[in-house]
Amino acid sequence: MAAKKTTGDRTPAAGKAPVTAPAAATAAPPGELAVRPGEDPWTPEEVAEARALMESEVTRLQAELASSEASLVGLMRDSGAGAGDDDADTGTKNITREHEMSLAANAREMLEQTERALLRLDAGTYGLCEVCGKPIGKARMQAFPRATLCVEDKQKQERRG
Repeated sequence: MAAKKTTGDRTPAAGKAPVTAPAAATAAPPGELAVRPGEDPWTPEEVAEARALMESEVTRLQAELASSEASLVGLMRDSGAGAGDDDADTGTKNITREHEMSLAANAREMLEQTERALLRLDAGTYGLCEVCGKPIGKARMQAFPRATLCVEDKQKQERRG
């Protein structure tokens, strides 16, 4: 029985279970990943490059998230220390705290998307639209490795707002 491996040293988002991927032995062969008609199949080198890019992105995002969370801890600790602050100081502190919270939320979202893309790569569903099931397109996946929707479904989603 193949052991599960994690797709890197992952810190799960608050309240979520750690993300794991099946062992590489269960991953779909590169030539079986979805491509649009007329596109060349994925080569092992292209798959390895996509995986390496996403794994390095996971590492970068984890570091960014840790930094943002550490900054937030400091900002929250200092928020009560300004009893003598005027309104401008208080406003600046609030804006800084909200900005840091936004950065942390964005890094967390991108981390989850990247981890999900790695899981899809291992499962052999990388490059398939999650709405219609059609191939997203190899060129789109290479440009935006976290894509989960084909261009048509992405446009529909954006129009709905």
